[in-house]
Amino acid sequence: MLLTEIKSIFHTELDQLYPKEEVDHFFYLSIEHFLGLERFVLVMQPQLTLTKDEERPFFETLSALKQETPIQYILGEVYFMELKFIVNKNVLIPRPETEELVHWVLDDVASQKDLKILDIGTGSGCIAVALAKHLPKAEVFGLDISKEALQVATQNAEANQMEVTFHQYDILNLNLQLEHKFDIIISNPPYVRQQEKVEMRKNVKQFEPDGALFVPDDNPLLFYEAIAQFSKRNLKRGGHLYLEINQYLGQETQDLLEAHNFLEIELRKDFFGNFRMLKGLQN
Repeated sequence: MLLTEIKSIFHTELDQLYPKEEVDHFFYLSIEHFLGLERFVLVMQPQLTLTKDEERPFFETLSALKQETPIQYILGEVYFMELKFIVNKNVLIPRPETEELVHWVLDDVASQKDLKILDIGTGSGCIAVALAKHLPKAEVFGLDISKEALQVATQNAEANQMEVTFHQYDILNLNLQLEHKFDIIISNPPYVRQQEKVEMRKNVKQFEPDGALFVPDDNPLLFYEAIAQFSKRNLKRGGHLYLEINQYLGQETQDLLEAHNFLEIELRKDFFGNFRMLKGLQN
């Protein structure tokens, strides 16, 4: 079958579920993943024909997409900060907004060396590994409650040839104390309220791990409270806390850091214009 014909089938089957541009994106990601070809191959070789064995993964992908399985889980990988990460159902899919949080850290510490950095709720390890890559003299650690997530994070550190130390801990254990004190603590914790599920697409709420996404409506900042308390004990004086936050709870999260005596608190918008990042200084 011609590759152009498979592209047409993708649109016939998927255009009612997804925007056409997103269907194109799925198709070209599949070309790159399964055939190792760049997206412009259809322009250069419009008559490119696939064998039956080459066709099979495209139609398996199509079937999964019709069930609204995220393309990242289907292909088992995603790029974050120009690094390739393994992803599966045990970890959240890294998102561009989180890249902005990492860039904020990198912009702030460009001239500093020998930093100790902790990523709380590391998941796939994308934040920790990206920081280790861009700050080669830093000592980077990652925490997560999920053993399965830490297995993925370890794979990603090894695949990207980065040294990151991972530990299994529950940040909600308020007595948690680590042997190190850190210059930077960073976290993208669960923050989506149950009431916000109705706003979310099926490919997020039915496939990504609930424990990494959702918090109770009556206590939506429980992870931020725990992280703030932990940071007061485990951040060095003058150290910084960086958080990805719920866009609807920016002021409330800022108030929480103020209540814990963080200084120079800065609330920042992402490229969509939503308040999604917060930074505070340990006094």
